[in-house]
Amino acid sequence: MKTMQTEEKLKKRIAYEKMLAGISERAVLIDDINAFLGESLQSMGDILDVSRIFIFTYEQLSGTFACICEWVARGITTLADLDELKIAIPWGTRYLREGKTINFENTRDIPGDHYRQRLLAADVKSTLNVPLFIKGDLYGFMGFDECRHHRKWIDEDVYILSTAAQIITRAIENKAYEEELERHRSRLESIFGSVQDAIITVDTDMNVIEANKAAEKICGFKLNNGQAFVDCTTDCDRSCLEVLHETLRSRTTVQDYQIECGHLDRNKLIAMVNSSPLLDSAGNFMGAVLVIRDITRLTHLEEELKERHHFQNIIGKSEKMQKVYDLLQTLASQSTTVLITGGSGTGKEMAAKALHYGGTRTNGPFVTVNCSALAESLLESELFGHVRGAFTGADRDKIGRFEAADGGTILLDEIGDISPLIQLKLLRVLQEKEFDRVGESNPRRVDVRVLASTNRNLKEAIKKGEFREDLYYRLNVIEIHLPLLCDRYEDIPLLIDHFCEIFQKTYDKKITGVSDEVLQAFMNYPWPGNVRELEHAIERAFVLCRNHMIQLEHIPAEIRSYSPVRVVRRLTTERRGDDPEAIRSALEKTDWNISKAARLLGVSRWTMYRRFEKYNISRPGDNV
Repeated sequence: MKTMQTEEKLKKRIAYEKMLAGISERAVLIDDINAFLGESLQSMGDILDVSRIFIFTYEQLSGTFACICEWVARGITTLADLDELKIAIPWGTRYLREGKTINFENTRDIPGDHYRQRLLAADVKSTLNVPLFIKGDLYGFMGFDECRHHRKWIDEDVYILSTAAQIITRAIENKAYEEELERHRSRLESIFGSVQDAIITVDTDMNVIEANKAAEKICGFKLNNGQAFVDCTTDCDRSCLEVLHETLRSRTTVQDYQIECGHLDRNKLIAMVNSSPLLDSAGNFMGAVLVIRDITRLTHLEEELKERHHFQNIIGKSEKMQKVYDLLQTLASQSTTVLITGGSGTGKEMAAKALHYGGTRTNGPFVTVNCSALAESLLESELFGHVRGAFTGADRDKIGRFEAADGGTILLDEIGDISPLIQLKLLRVLQEKEFDRVGESNPRRVDVRVLASTNRNLKEAIKKGEFREDLYYRLNVIEIHLPLLCDRYEDIPLLIDHFCEIFQKTYDKKITGVSDEVLQAFMNYPWPGNVRELEHAIERAFVLCRNHMIQLEHIPAEIRSYSPVRVVRRLTTERRGDDPEAIRSALEKTDWNISKAARLLGVSRWTMYRRFEKYNISRPGDNV
């Protein structure tokens, strides 16, 4: 008899283990949670030989339980037919929240009158309810009813059923998490697909992880997941590659980098590019995110509707400066040699920097060499470098400025002052893209854009035999001539505002601008030192001025006392800022933005305030 009981227990134990194994196996990969729950309850019903198995979920707000799944044995009435799909058991809720199992061999012993009567009415003789928890909160319970006889659930049964309940609960939790992830991914894909900017993610090997629909429209070709990014871009000039490389190399963000995208099948597109590191959930670097915004139409509209007051750090709105800006913008992304000419102080180095930092070489070095400051022997070593022992004092190898500028730009300032020997060596660099260090005969090649600047008339120097004609034409592929300040007087108010802003920070002074008398003196002065002289004059005034406005006594005597033979009334023709109708028109065009209106009129903001008082100008509605 005892042996038979032992065999029965072992058989029962094996059946329970198979039941748990089957539930666990189905829980690994769930397509339909309802199908999983139905199959799990059926397998339990087949093994347990019970009348009814069900799962109720707890509704926090109402304090009730709702049935989400049920299995019944043959001949047993369903909960739906009994109208028991939604129940309230206040005393049972407290039990379940505390993690206690509700286990009654005889339902007449249940303490809750209402629940007891309902079970008796449903002909339930025994019941077992196992609590279900998700993330520490009561999710509901799994119930087992016996309607045919009184059944005692022993501890071993309760343990097995509690284990099954935990497996099922974990499966429900995982499925809910998967569905939430899928909804989240769906939302992200909707956002990803609806964004008008091109969004491209690449891994550390520059393989495409993903790209949205806008990427194909903006870039003009399809980017396939897993494909090398460079293989996708065979039909364009790959202007954005440098930005991606920089982010992958430095693992930092590159913001607001403007490029021109060239494509075989369409006109050039102007784009604003941003590139940021791509990190996983643990913060590990896994690639880069490239965002490309098409600003072609916006750029063209801005150029049509508004004259430019600056380009990079060059200030000016005059017609001559507009032509300079057009050339700078056109040449910025080119590799051609450019000769920058203009008087001393006109901003030739700033124009060179605008070409460098506005183009594709912006992340490369910008190297300047003052050719007039060094003797021939020193200049050759400075430009091309030398090897140890090349001359007295050469105790080690030294790279030259051309090697230092590899991948970037070199500016040869005051190119008109170099000797014939250096001219010859430069000609070789420009023609063959190679040079020798002083003291060696091993040619070196570099990828350098060459810019040259001078305030001399090189054509006159050629006539005098001081400058090689072939070198001149090599340098002068395209010439950018910067006008003298006396040829663009309308830019003086803008330059004054610009330098005042700079020196306010430098000297920590709240000087708001210049008086009308100072502006008149500036407009009458011929400025032989050009913009540099104006900058120094304003800096001197900042040092001397102790008030909020620069007066005549603060500016240099030669400017203050200058008396031209023929006084040109420039202010009456150039300064629309003293015309009340022009002021009102500018304010209306800029939606009463005083700073913008002042720039439009070519005067300072504080001059605008004085004109308001002078002409009793106020914003419409301010006096109401």
